[in-house]
Amino acid sequence: MLNLKRQIRRLYAITVLGSLQFTGACWAALLAARGFSLTQIGFAETIFHFTSFLFEVPSGVMADVFGRRRCMIASQCISAMAAAAMLFSDSMGDICVGMALSALSYNFASGSREALAYESLKCCGRQADYEWFVVNDATLWRIGAALATLCTGIALWMGPRAAYGVDLVLALLGLGPALCLQEPESHEVAADSAIRRIYTAIQESMAFIVHNPKVLRLMFGNAAVGAVSTMLLYLLQARLPALGMPSGWLGPVLFVLGLSSTLGLQLVRFTDRLSYRMMVLLCGGGVLFGTLLAATPWLPMVLAGGFLAGMLDDLMDVRSDVKLNEMVPSCQRATLVSVSSLVFSLVMLAIAPLMGALFSVV
Repeated sequence: MLNLKRQIRRLYAITVLGSLQFTGACWAALLAARGFSLTQIGFAETIFHFTSFLFEVPSGVMADVFGRRRCMIASQCISAMAAAAMLFSDSMGDICVGMALSALSYNFASGSREALAYESLKCCGRQADYEWFVVNDATLWRIGAALATLCTGIALWMGPRAAYGVDLVLALLGLGPALCLQEPESHEVAADSAIRRIYTAIQESMAFIVHNPKVLRLMFGNAAVGAVSTMLLYLLQARLPALGMPSGWLGPVLFVLGLSSTLGLQLVRFTDRLSYRMMVLLCGGGVLFGTLLAATPWLPMVLAGGFLAGMLDDLMDVRSDVKLNEMVPSCQRATLVSVSSLVFSLVMLAIAPLMGALFSVV
């Protein structure tokens, strides 16, 4: 019988251990310290995103077909393999393998974690509590990632191999709670052949999207708000020093801006009475207003704009996640959540150059 409390705690434990892998905040600096050029570092980043783009939806299909628990276990195993590849790498080819494995680890967890949590809550008749799971899970990730960012100096002092050794230990520790996860009874793996199940999952997911345009509108709306906010925080890394901010203040200020999302997560509890359409208007308009503030030459307004955009982005992301999971069928949940992540990547491809062009002329 499913023990819901233990199931949720295990998912939280995996989130915390993953967020504390501090090489994610300084991987470029670690590669530079090993003598790799900026061109090689940029190519390694390209490998990561290309791999993630290719396997985002297939990993969701595999979760729906073979089980979300198995994909969570696979994610932890691949994460350990990625850390080991970076730890023992001696060439650019080894680095590319490590980056590709890191992307695959993210892909296998993306969609699987959300689907496993929702189905576990639904199995116990508590799917209404999914919103609180998303808030708590995202808050743990943000705080852990912020702490990892603060440890950047320690990672650089330790050196690349020792830093990736810590990541390897954290990935292996995360394998423990992943192995203890349970597959809810509402999602039992079918007895058909693997190829038949995969084909059926893809066919049914495509049919669902075609016949439910509201789902696609939700995905694109949430992606548009998230892409603008994400790009804004990236661009502020270059804009703040250009406006006269001392380099010594840049790290702490970016740390505070990053925590704006944590505040947005806590505001979710006060928006239950607002319709989702109202939330879209509020958060979309607020992020646009924050972007306009960040485009001004006055530093306090720029910081206020960045903070506002980061806060409203996570607020809308949580409400969109809950709304999406309420709309999609159980047997296609991980696939459709993965499609939502893919939509974000596609929107980012369009938003990034537009935002870059805007802030290059202001």
